[in-house]
Amino acid sequence: MDAITTDQLTKKFDTLLAVDRVSLSVARGELFGLLGPNGAGKTTIIKMLSTLLSPTSGSAYVWGHDIEREKDAVRRSIGMVFQDPAVDDQLTGRENLDFHARMYGMKKELRLQRTQEVLSLVNLEDKAEILLKNYSGGMKRRLEIARGLMHYPAVLFLDEPTLGLDPQTRHHIWEYIRNLNEKQQVSIILTTHYMEEADALCSRIAIIDYGKILITDTPAALKNSIGNDLLHIRASDLVRLARELEQQPWVKGITSHDSHIYVGVSQGEEKIPLTVNLAQAMGIQVTSISIRRPTLEDVFLHYTGKTIREEDISSTDRIREHMRRSRRSHP
Repeated sequence: MDAITTDQLTKKFDTLLAVDRVSLSVARGELFGLLGPNGAGKTTIIKMLSTLLSPTSGSAYVWGHDIEREKDAVRRSIGMVFQDPAVDDQLTGRENLDFHARMYGMKKELRLQRTQEVLSLVNLEDKAEILLKNYSGGMKRRLEIARGLMHYPAVLFLDEPTLGLDPQTRHHIWEYIRNLNEKQQVSIILTTHYMEEADALCSRIAIIDYGKILITDTPAALKNSIGNDLLHIRASDLVRLARELEQQPWVKGITSHDSHIYVGVSQGEEKIPLTVNLAQAMGIQVTSISIRRPTLEDVFLHYTGKTIREEDISSTDRIREHMRRSRRSHP
């Protein structure tokens, strides 16, 4: 049995299709990533899987429990770290954990034992008696992860767990997440719009945009899907050159963006002179050509036609427009 399975999971808000027939499976013990821009539907998927939202259609099971018919069983099986802070600044770290454990009906002896275990897991033992208002952003995030683990969940949802943190703190949080997955055998579903985060942490990644899963695979396979090497080309006539390159058997794919074309190939060093010779034979001047290994940013660009930064802007605009229309429809 998988940790999570969904079949045609869909969520609509009035006329906005936030999640569009998502079908996926997450194995037990897997660290699975949902990668996409703000507004792509990642958080909505997490909220449905955690029973905070009901789907419009489709189905999903978490640890074998139906998210609609067995909500209490689902909630007992999961831990949740929300995108927005959900800890009490007026309580100490230990008090926050104890309060959460009481909400799950844990007895005193088990609460004390588990509090010490999770504080040790996130390296906050010496900060347990400090008020949360005196914690740094990274310390609060670590405590939220500890709180999500208090009741021994089988599945942990991490919704943008390093959002707003500085790069050094972000890398520290990554280490704690890896440790949870590898040593504690917790199945983890992580949403992020940070390419390097998904690449560094996830065993498999689903790229999501406008509510749809575009492709799911390992980070290495995703990058290899567009070519082992990527040629970055500027030329006097990119349109004609791209059309001709598309006919070459050694080209795996071409993406056009920002006055460049990106050509996926194998053994890129050998393909540079072939590309230049082909352009010269067509009377096209190559003004620059370089080679590098593909990144997840390149994969996102290949499958969506936009960088994730640009998609963030368009998704935000889409949500704002929907909100404006809703206000006009419901005065």
